[in-house]
Formats: sequence, structure tokens, C-alpha cells
Amino acid sequence: MIVIKFGGHAMTDEHGDFAQAISEAIASGVSPIIVHGGGPQIAAALDEAGIDTHFLGGFRVTSPEAFDVVEKVLSENVGPAIVESLVAHGVNAEAISGRVSGTLIAEPLRKLVDGSSADLGLVGTITHVNPAAITALVQAGKVPVISPLAGDANGLVGYNVNADLAAAAVAGGIDAQWLIIMTDVEGIYRNWPDKASLISSIGSAELESLKSSFAEGMAPKVQACLDAIKAGAKAVRIIDGTNPSALKRALLGEGGTLVVA
Repeated sequence: MIVIKFGGHAMTDEHGDFAQAISEAIASGVSPIIVHGGGPQIAAALDEAGIDTHFLGGFRVTSPEAFDVVEKVLSENVGPAIVESLVAHGVNAEAISGRVSGTLIAEPLRKLVDGSSADLGLVGTITHVNPAAITALVQAGKVPVISPLAGDANGLVGYNVNADLAAAAVAGGIDAQWLIIMTDVEGIYRNWPDKASLISSIGSAELESLKSSFAEGMAPKVQACLDAIKAGAKAVRIIDGTNPSALKRALLGEGGTLVVA
């Protein structure tokens, strides 16, 4: 099985190219599991609701009011829209909430990727993945489309989870062959924004030694790579999801930045 993180910033074509690539991957024998983001959609909904939010270390600080909006956007809008596009391309897909399905269990995230402490509100770090709902869908011939929402161990509190880190947890939880992270840049850069510094391949130990140098949205992506490898995923590839051919190339083992154990 391959876990694919489909990010909000990669959603530029109303999902058509993405859905076509998924359809072709399934035809070639791949079993994809999709974890989606929704940053731009969440930002627009929060703005419309008059709720101010800000980011710390690449994470959206999430108040209870903001969480309600995040959950609605991801579970009721973004996930179903991706499924609709996939179904239109012949893919039997079903959207599930990581929280409602009991797939993702989390606790409050209190440290940033660089190790500094932070109060992020209802932002969670995943402590456990229950693969039962995912497995049931795959066995039924469906493609799970998972929203990065989690509940606490008692199912009482909901958490907003960075989609990259949620995808990493799912990849480790199901012992995925690969994790592919689709974003809006070509991969990991040693010296962003110098595009000549793109890393084509890197070992997890070297990436661990470099991770504190990454800022903003790239920091959680780097952490997601490390988490996925540590949890058991065989390899992680970060690609430019805004490029229609990038996912097809990634499924062939090409392009972007490859992170290995």
C-alpha cells in the first residue's frame, strides 16, 4: 500500500489530474490511501467567519472556535470534494474523518520541530493509529480519503493535526511501502529559496541533523518524513503536487526528494 498526502496547496486543478493519476495507479496494481490537507480552504473559511489565526513553526494555532471551522471544512467540504473527483474518474473512494472513524488518536502538541515549546491550542500530535477503518475500506475495494483530524484517547476532545504528520502516522500504522507527500514545491531544499539546493535523495540520519534549519511549512514536512521512516515506512518522497506529471513520476520512483532510512 502507498500513502499519498494530497495537500491543499496542490489542489489547483479541481483534483482532475490527481484523480486521473490515482486511477492509472490503481490500474497498475497500486493500492493507494489518501490523506488530505486543506490549508487554503481553511484559511478562507476562518476569514469568512471572522476568526483570526496565526502560525507557529509551520503549525496553525487552533482555538476551539477555529477547530470547529477546521473540522467542518476538512470533513464536510474538502474530503467529499476529492472523493467526488475520484469517483468521476472511476475510482471507488470514500471519505472518512480520522477523528470520527477512530483512526487517529492524539494528544496536544507542545513542541515545535526545532524543539522549542509552544502553546498551539487544539493542535495534536498522533500517539496511535487504529487501522481498522482503513483496512475495512481497502478490503472492500475502496480508496480511503482521510481527513487529518484526531480524537483524544477518550474520544472527547478533537485535534487539528498537520496533514503531513497525519500521513506519516498512517504510513507507519499500516506499514506502507511508500509515503508520497504532495506539496507546492519540488522537494526539500538545503537553502530555501535557492532552487538549486534541491535535495534529490537523503538518508533519514542526515535529514535529522538538518531539520532544525528548516522553517515555516517545510519544517513539518521534514518531520513527517522522519516520523514515517521511524514508524516503518520504507521510503518517503516529497513532490510538487502542482505539477500534473509529478505524481505519475513519483509512482514510478522518480522526482522530488527521496528520503530513505
